[in-house]
Amino acid sequence: MSWHVASITLDNLDELPKRCRSCVFWELSEHLGKQAQDFGSTEFEKEAWVSGVLLEWGSCGKIVHMQGAPAGYVMYAPPSAVPRAAEMPTGPVSADAVLLTTMQVLPEFAGEGLGRMLAQAVVKDLTRRGVKAVEVFGDARPGTEPSCVIPAEFLKGVGFKTIRPHPRWPRLRMELRAAMTWKEDVEAALEQILGTVTIPLQSEPSIERQVIPAR
Repeated sequence: MSWHVASITLDNLDELPKRCRSCVFWELSEHLGKQAQDFGSTEFEKEAWVSGVLLEWGSCGKIVHMQGAPAGYVMYAPPSAVPRAAEMPTGPVSADAVLLTTMQVLPEFAGEGLGRMLAQAVVKDLTRRGVKAVEVFGDARPGTEPSCVIPAEFLKGVGFKTIRPHPRWPRLRMELRAAMTWKEDVEAALEQILGTVTIPLQSEPSIERQVIPAR
């Protein structure tokens, strides 16, 4: 099955799943997020946030297409651009890290290895830009709201390590220098691992993960 990964821009933002297109969990503080929902302006706020990060920092997400159809996406940004990060109990994010906020794969594309492919795309992009590390708030109890926090077990499966434990919102980190070997291994064996890892939308809370032996 043919696939293609592209940077998220204002031109393809509407290709995100409908629920994700209007989700501003990370993009606004809790208070302002509720106001945006009340006023029905969440899609506008999402677009404004993406526009601002693109202008001030650069690429802040990737979207993957399978057979030409949007199949999943991932978003990331400097922690200073992510208001909700300051409200997480295991913050703050380290000053030398970029924050990975969310990753979703559409249920109909589950089992195609897109979660690992998107994680690889983040590592490749940020390594090229000289970023030292990526951090992320994981969800230790996936399947409940909010649905845009990445399951912690998936993150551990692709190389993230817990640096601040929490019963619900642990903070995890990946050193990009250490991730280089992992990234190269993934690139070399991508066709072999497709189908072994997936991260579905939270309507399907389980994560299928097969441990791949280290070389």
